[in-house]
Order: sequence, then structure tokens, then C-alpha cells
Amino acid sequence: MNLPIRSWMMMHELDIKKTARAWLPLAGTIFVPHTDEEYNQIVALLDQLIDEVREDESHPLASLMEILGVLIEHYENAHVPELIED
Repeated sequence: MNLPIRSWMMMHELDIKKTARAWLPLAGTIFVPHTDEEYNQIVALLDQLIDEVREDESHPLASLMEILGVLIEHYENAHVPELIED
């Protein structure tokens, strides 16, 4: 059964206050890196998560690993020159 968009949005509405309370302790650890130092922090965090999660896709932190991977990839695409093979 397809719900109208408005009904679906109401059922899945983000509780901003609850999200803010959950986010505040994480905001200093999970962020978009803009410097090499921040990039290195995100890479170190991903390494820790890899050690914990391993290949368990059902692990509660598996999606966080994916998010960090996307942030790292974005930084590398913007700031790390590609190697050109001769």
C-alpha cells in the first residue's frame, strides 16, 4: 500500500530536539573534514570502527563506517592529487 507523501512525511518526521541532544556529543568526532588534520582524525576513527565492526553489516555502527568512508572519499577527491602511472 502506497501512502501519500504527506502521510509518509508525518510518520517519518525528524524530532529535531531529540536529534540535537543525540548529535551534540558526536559533533566534535563526526564532521566533514576540511583540513589534513581533520581528515586524519576521520581516518583514525574509521580505522577504529573497522576493528570493531569488521564485516558485520548488521552491526549498529556499520552505517557510520559507510558515512565516514563517503566523507573520506569526498575529501580525497577534492584534496589528494591522483597518481599518474607512466
